[in-house]
Amino acid sequence: MVWGARQVGKTFLIEVLFAKEYYPNSYLKIDCSNDEDFVNYVTEHNQLDKVLLYIELNYNFKPDKNHLLFIDEVQECLPIVKMMKHFNEIRRDIPLIVSGSLVRLKIFRSAHKRGVRTDKKKFLFPVGKINELYIYPLTFDEFLINYKPNIYEYLKDCYTNNKSIDAGFHSKFLEIFKEYLFIGGMPEAVDFFIKNVEKDRAFAFKNVVLIIKEIYNNYLADMDLYQVSPEAIIRSRLIYKDIYKQLNKENKNFKFSLTEKNARGRDMLNPIGWLVEAKIVNQSFELKEKITTPLTENNDSLMRLYLADMGMFTYQSGLNARMFTLNSENSLSGIYYENYMACELVARDIKLFYWRGKRDSEFEFILDLDGRVIPIDVKKGKSRLNSLDEFRNHNKKWLAIKISSNQYGYNNEKEILTIPFYFVPFFLDDLENGLVRIYK
Repeated sequence: MVWGARQVGKTFLIEVLFAKEYYPNSYLKIDCSNDEDFVNYVTEHNQLDKVLLYIELNYNFKPDKNHLLFIDEVQECLPIVKMMKHFNEIRRDIPLIVSGSLVRLKIFRSAHKRGVRTDKKKFLFPVGKINELYIYPLTFDEFLINYKPNIYEYLKDCYTNNKSIDAGFHSKFLEIFKEYLFIGGMPEAVDFFIKNVEKDRAFAFKNVVLIIKEIYNNYLADMDLYQVSPEAIIRSRLIYKDIYKQLNKENKNFKFSLTEKNARGRDMLNPIGWLVEAKIVNQSFELKEKITTPLTENNDSLMRLYLADMGMFTYQSGLNARMFTLNSENSLSGIYYENYMACELVARDIKLFYWRGKRDSEFEFILDLDGRVIPIDVKKGKSRLNSLDEFRNHNKKWLAIKISSNQYGYNNEKEILTIPFYFVPFFLDDLENGLVRIYK
């Protein structure tokens, strides 16, 4: 089962890059969003043998070990999700892929919608019976692979082998990185930009904004599909539209009353949970003073919220392309880089935490590497890690990481590793493999 927010490229990946490559002329795609007859039949006859016979007779397709069955937009036909257990137990020979955007939320909504009894025929998700894969918007390295593959290979080689980068190249790579911050990782926006930027740069940026605007509005419109009450729909939209503004204040914690006057935590936490589960919002939890591992969130509702795509975040900020791409460290607020880091971490299934000390001391992200705590400071330019001493007063001294526009470097005395923005994906890939690469 392939999950992910809407329009992140699930169908393209499955059909074009997998099915057509490995099952040429021997796969069937059923789109539940526009195949009403199939959905109605499965709803009324949810026995596996009958559904397989229906597929064979109506699509002239024989489901077997040599033929791939691909069922798309499966949130519109939830009995198929339940039936995956029977595929696993009875017809494991059939290669089966299903994909959907809001599957778990549609299930939950069906069970909790007002006036609906939930004590009979409870839906049981086939946990342990399926392999689940999450698709996220393109990360910066994936953007580079498509946009500038030679630069991707060069950067990867420099990071891996600790090769210095010329100052001119360093500036060029930061310019490309800023293009990514503006465009984000939604495949349609990235594809249009790549195809048009060399011919007409202004035209490419202008139309990327229109594409992102449409996706952004579609996300807002989708919220009535997976919320259980009119109040929750309204609050979800208010929360989603308020994320840039809340991060842009001095205390970046999400404050419920700024989104809705007199709002209480219990009114807002469920809508936030829906947005996070839909993979369109990323949630970070506050840690204080001494940190214990494994990292776990506390119960005092202190959190920060980020948008799950940089293009969406930039669009929400209202900054136009000309102002955004100015070659100046001061042209962007630091929260753009912070939202970028959140996207990169979540795309690697790393849960988000931040640390707050006394006064203004903080680290935007905290990582747990085999029980060792790594504080990460994300800054747009040159700065000191003013919070480091206080952090180490409470926590064992070890590596601290600064993500910025500076060149790669390591301060042996203070044990601070500086990583430029364009090296972040390679560093996080190391972390996934349990490594921390430090060149002294």
